[in-house]
Amino acid sequence: MILLDRVSKSYSSESEPALERISLHVEPKEFVIIIGASGAGKSTLLKLLTREEKPSSGKIIVGGIDYDKLKDKDIPLLRRKIGTVFQDFKLLPNKNVFENVAFALEIVGMSNREINHTVPRVLDIVGLRGKEKRMPLELSGGERQRVAIARAVVRQPKILIADEPTGNLDPKHAWDVIKVLEKINRYGTTVILTTHNIEIVNKLKRRVVTIKDGKIVSDRANAEYHES
Repeated sequence: MILLDRVSKSYSSESEPALERISLHVEPKEFVIIIGASGAGKSTLLKLLTREEKPSSGKIIVGGIDYDKLKDKDIPLLRRKIGTVFQDFKLLPNKNVFENVAFALEIVGMSNREINHTVPRVLDIVGLRGKEKRMPLELSGGERQRVAIARAVVRQPKILIADEPTGNLDPKHAWDVIKVLEKINRYGTTVILTTHNIEIVNKLKRRVVTIKDGKIVSDRANAEYHES
């Protein structure tokens, strides 16, 4: 599903590499947590997966697509296989909940009939049935993040990248979001979660990949994390 083989990324010849010869293999339907301090290389890793950045060296294969052979015109197709959720929601403020999620389908040319069938099902999965007509500012932070997750998964991507999705949320809303991610994972989507929240890491007991100074320093299943 996701394979990185000795991948390095440098943004300039003068600076230290953001990532240095990292190798990572993620199976289909896995739930993997990536942790590391700010500047460790987590964001660079995610940008490589979504092809916002190209590696300086090494090989990346995602969902059978070899990034060495990926043409620019095929990048939108790749990104349909990868849903992305950010810390700051990125909702369209002038569209209601239904319209925000539907927008992801409109831009790929789905018919109104299909949209009207699909969006309510996805809102049900994320626990927002009955809030279709609410505007983003009428929602709590946790609800807004769940709208963002619905929008990311409405096209049924094989992979969901959640980049610090609980970073702006209080503990209760953070757990609501994590439970939705677990539910989506149970439906068969591979989930890559980055977080600074050690409590979440320890309660989830999932595979944890630790990045430090651009290198993977630990990769453990059913892991708990203890500050050293």
